[in-house]
Amino acid sequence: MKELIELLVRSLVKNPDQVCVAEREENDTWIYEVTVAQEDMGKVIGKQGRIAKAIRTVAKAAATRENRRVMVEIVG
Repeated sequence: MKELIELLVRSLVKNPDQVCVAEREENDTWIYEVTVAQEDMGKVIGKQGRIAKAIRTVAKAAATRENRRVMVEIVG
């Protein structure tokens, strides 16, 4: 899951070497915290949050195959 999110975000940004995905578990939910360069925040979030929503949708779809709950947080 972490690799999938990292691959999606790296393909969007200008500085792929600054993408970092941290993984933690809280209350039976896996939380993935995506950190990108400040100048790439707009590309990852998208207009009205559409890209961020799409990333979350793909992650949730992949998580249901593994019977897991997932949250994706984007941090600048």
